[in-house]
Amino acid sequence: MNDDGAVREHAEPASARITAELRRRIITGVLAPGDRVPSTRQIVREWGVAMATASKVLAALRNEGLVEPVPGVGTVVTPGRPRRTARPEERRIAGRSDADVFTERIVRTATTIADAEGLAAATMRRIATDLDVATMALYRHVRGKNHLVTLMADAAFAEDRLPARPGGDWRARLELVCRVQWAMYRRHPWLAHVVSLTRPLLAPNAIAHTEWTMRAVSDQGLDPLTMIHVAATVAGFVRGTAVHLEREAEAEQDTGLTDDEWLRTQGNALAVAMRAGSFPLMAGLLVRDDVDLSLDTLFEFGLQRMLDGIAPLCSGKRR
Repeated sequence: MNDDGAVREHAEPASARITAELRRRIITGVLAPGDRVPSTRQIVREWGVAMATASKVLAALRNEGLVEPVPGVGTVVTPGRPRRTARPEERRIAGRSDADVFTERIVRTATTIADAEGLAAATMRRIATDLDVATMALYRHVRGKNHLVTLMADAAFAEDRLPARPGGDWRARLELVCRVQWAMYRRHPWLAHVVSLTRPLLAPNAIAHTEWTMRAVSDQGLDPLTMIHVAATVAGFVRGTAVHLEREAEAEQDTGLTDDEWLRTQGNALAVAMRAGSFPLMAGLLVRDDVDLSLDTLFEFGLQRMLDGIAPLCSGKRR
């Protein structure tokens, strides 16, 4: 009956209705393999539901094998045939306990979510859903979100090992550690927001980066206080540029436009703003085709200027 049907439709959970709609779009080809599906923020706006409901929708689609998170892009339709995931078995390997293996899975799952959708999406409930376990099961391995974030950051800093015996001069060494950290922040845009210079993370691999940076200039006759300031300045420059990466990724996911594409859509508005003649230098840039201004170019430019600033401390002071 229509009335009964209306009651059933109304009673159906919002997450189930939204999941069914997105599933329909995927199965019918409206969303093709590799296409981005709506982010949690877009689901909240389009269907007027809570963030937890939106997260539940994407988790359900992932569990069905219909979508997968892609770092720096978002959640996309899975290439190939949809597949359902089964609960993975924990195995004891290489002298590591089952608890260690499962903690690593928690950290890896949380990092995957944060890379694709932002750190706020990596809730304990969401992680438990992706792992197909009870939320309380996570607390036997991590003490809470703060502890988990520290473990995530520590794992991120461990991904690219710095050489035990770095070659080159002090400048080449500092440039190396900056590029390693920039690549790390590029992979994990959320990370810059959890790193602090004045209240450093108690994460061994993060501390190892600071120690390595100090050693990079330890043959330049600098006292320990100067060396730690050099290390903090270097780390602060990379992090300070990287804090914009997550917002850039969010904007691209929400609009579907890269920064260059978005800027082109604003051409008329920019032209109007510049027409008054109050900003002649900025206006001159608008008519050029060779202007490349991005977070990567800002990093490259700032890196060399920062190293130029450190150079007088090291010039002629080699021990």
